[in-house]
Amino acid sequence: MKSFAWWQKWDVTVALLLAVWIPSCQGQTTPSPPQQNDKLKFRLVGYPSKHNEGRVEIFYKGEWGTICDDDFSLASAHVLCRQLGFVSATGWTHSAKYGKGIGKIWLDNVQCSGSENSIEFCKSRGWGNSDCTHDEDAGVICKDERLPGFVDSNVIEMQVEVNRVEEVRLRPVVAIAKKRMPVTEGIVEVKHKDGWAQVCDLGWTPKNSRVICGMMGFPYERKVNKNFYKLFTERQQNHYLIHSVACLGTEVHLSTCPMEFGKGNASAPCEGGMPAVVSCVPGPQYSQASSQKKKVKTTSTVRLKGGARFGEGRVEVLKNNEWGTVCDDRWNLQSASVVCRELGFGSAKEALTGARMGQGMGPIHMNEVQCTGQERSIWNCRYKNITSENCQHAEDASVRCNVPYMAFENTIRITGGRTRYEGRVEVVTTDANGTQGWGLICGEGWSTREAMVVCRQLGLGYANHGLQETWYWDSSNVTEMVMSGVRCTGDEMTLSHCQHHKVFSCQKAAPRFSAGVICSETASDLILNAPLVQQTVYIEDRPLHMLYCAAEEDCLSKSAAKANWPYGHRRLLRFSSQIHNIGRADFRPKAGRHSWVWHACHAHYHSMDIFTHYDLLSVNGSKVAEGHKASFCLEDSECQEGVAKRYECANFGEQGITVGCWDLYRHDIDCQWIDITDVKPGNYILQVVINPNYEVAESDFTNNAMKCNCKYDGHRIWLHNCHIGDAFSDEAERRFEKYPGQHNNQIS
Repeated sequence: MKSFAWWQKWDVTVALLLAVWIPSCQGQTTPSPPQQNDKLKFRLVGYPSKHNEGRVEIFYKGEWGTICDDDFSLASAHVLCRQLGFVSATGWTHSAKYGKGIGKIWLDNVQCSGSENSIEFCKSRGWGNSDCTHDEDAGVICKDERLPGFVDSNVIEMQVEVNRVEEVRLRPVVAIAKKRMPVTEGIVEVKHKDGWAQVCDLGWTPKNSRVICGMMGFPYERKVNKNFYKLFTERQQNHYLIHSVACLGTEVHLSTCPMEFGKGNASAPCEGGMPAVVSCVPGPQYSQASSQKKKVKTTSTVRLKGGARFGEGRVEVLKNNEWGTVCDDRWNLQSASVVCRELGFGSAKEALTGARMGQGMGPIHMNEVQCTGQERSIWNCRYKNITSENCQHAEDASVRCNVPYMAFENTIRITGGRTRYEGRVEVVTTDANGTQGWGLICGEGWSTREAMVVCRQLGLGYANHGLQETWYWDSSNVTEMVMSGVRCTGDEMTLSHCQHHKVFSCQKAAPRFSAGVICSETASDLILNAPLVQQTVYIEDRPLHMLYCAAEEDCLSKSAAKANWPYGHRRLLRFSSQIHNIGRADFRPKAGRHSWVWHACHAHYHSMDIFTHYDLLSVNGSKVAEGHKASFCLEDSECQEGVAKRYECANFGEQGITVGCWDLYRHDIDCQWIDITDVKPGNYILQVVINPNYEVAESDFTNNAMKCNCKYDGHRIWLHNCHIGDAFSDEAERRFEKYPGQHNNQIS
């Protein structure tokens, strides 16, 4: 990061030596005593709210607090980054670079050697003993590489007492139910020692069933035929661990319900009762999952965006026909569970704060949401309207919902890669004798969208790349190729829901041309600033003698080739494009710099063949004029407060767009236009699509298109209703597409 101070360039070894030497000289601090009864939690907050950097806050004795920057060093930053789930630190900050915290300053004069397992084992003044102000809050920049098995920060966790129930399952007893996914009905069983135990159903209520169903990924419970199960359980030997449960129905886990454990012998009988049995109602997207291939719409007022897996994402709600986010003030598991159930999932597994699933753009509709957990919709909960002063998108709320177990990961695997996040894709096959084996997929036509489905299906996050050749990976256990012609939209639950050839057909059937994936826990997300397009649009009649370079780069319509060069002009529809990265990873061109193409005419490198499509469409959707924007250079033109620019095109620099930054193509740059010389006056739709060929992976492709209503009278042009493709309700979008034409230049 170019803007960080000189200290960031110190060698790690020097910092570690100082961290050891300083305390021996001062002799004034002592190790913070380990807190056996208080589990410490850590989070990164402030501007920018990126997942790997920010102000360090510690949760201790029921309260969040900060660390003073006195004596803070890279060694201490290493310890904190590891506790946050990252492999190491790349820097640290002083003087509240990420904004001032509030409340306690928990630690001061922290001095670590760098090898400690926890900040509590480093020397300091002790908990709560500080002479600092929040102007001295310390921050860290962690290397964007996670430790194996990390747990996300900024997660509102469920408080469960030690030695309480953790694992719960529904055990089906009907033969056909055992084979069908998901399991929606069965005997409630809890993990006990090395086996499973039952729950006595005496006093069992629908509220208890609601909690169980929520844990299993289902929104609601339903009545069950107890007589059938009574006959079955009478013939079984039952082991009752729990004898009484009294849930309110709003709990997110059975462990948080009042319950009575069996006294003495855990296998004591449930006198007069039987094992508890629960039946659940699956959400629409899981009701016929085995045959379902189309995405099911579950609700029209709430949605999840930016999540890598089903049932997780940034919470967005619909108000006045426009989608907006929810501020994380007072955000908790009860409110998150209402969202999850409304969407057809179970209760919330985690409620996340601090834009953990990326920042939204546009309005923030709700603040301080307070749900009891019984509401049918988040709109039925208490909440406050938002003002720009009390919330920003850095505080967007997110959720991870309990979803039904579908065993999708058992039908696919990746092999041969260097880590568990990459490899050749293999699918389960069944021969005529019913014997199962693993087979490769033809790489022809394989793209990022197919790779997205594979990575999601395996629980490995997003797809960084979809590879058509995999010759450079280990090939010692390569199987034969069995599937070809795979085509996915990118949002399918499993690869089996995608289209593929009924009869195998592949021109390059050698294993080296099999399909492969590289998955990642994070991804970029590009979105266009729609209001800026509307504000900057104009028409220019540009002389042909000034367009030789543009013609060479194919930025004019086909009729320009027949023009009387250098005489005459072309009519250009011009506007500015400001492209934001609101995701959780930097947007980088797929091609390495060795393959970028130098364009001598404009003296720049193109890192992508096509970065943006500009189209003018008739109201019935046919294309009347087009432009395209190869990436002159991808760079950070501007960034949010506190975010450092990382990419700059000058001197053959690295290209990309940092999280929290945007790339600006001004209206006066060559090819930042549509050639409308041949367009007749009328009503049109202007459409801009970023990353149109899905060349670079993103967490959300649905927000890559922008549309505007357009009126052209032959001399002037007006744009209005400019919006991102998924920013409006379906009803508002239908009205937009049926736009009858603007009759004057007064835009309402």
